[in-house]
Amino acid sequence: MPAKDLDRDIVCTALIKDGWTITHYPLILKIGSRSVFVDLGAQKLIAAERGSEKIAIEIKSFLSPSPINDLENAWGQFFMYARTLERREPDRRLYLAVNRNTFETLFKEEAGQLLLEEPGFRLIVFDPNTKEIIQWKPHSFSSSPRL
Repeated sequence: MPAKDLDRDIVCTALIKDGWTITHYPLILKIGSRSVFVDLGAQKLIAAERGSEKIAIEIKSFLSPSPINDLENAWGQFFMYARTLERREPDRRLYLAVNRNTFETLFKEEAGQLLLEEPGFRLIVFDPNTKEIIQWKPHSFSSSPRL
């Protein structure tokens, strides 16, 4: 099984543990006559009077020999998908999911910090061993960050 598929299953498990329901595997977005595939769509009931929160998750493994190239690709893909979601599903927020090791290395460096500082950027950090979400950036849900 490719690493991307393995990470997708891990992130699915982590989201379910965190109270989310997986609604799309993958979430297909139309951009004109083209389609793009966001790795996951999920929904979580927050409170009856508020309805539900909807998210889309793009999972990145950062496995190429060039982490900067992976970061550049993730950055572009994230914002293309985010803008498409704003038009097609404005009630769904996009998150990039990365594992703990990627967060603690690449996202602690200046290149990763640039992306974290970008307005509208959202990140999920997951632990591939425990299969749990350990941090949401920015934190906006009832689950508490544990990193």
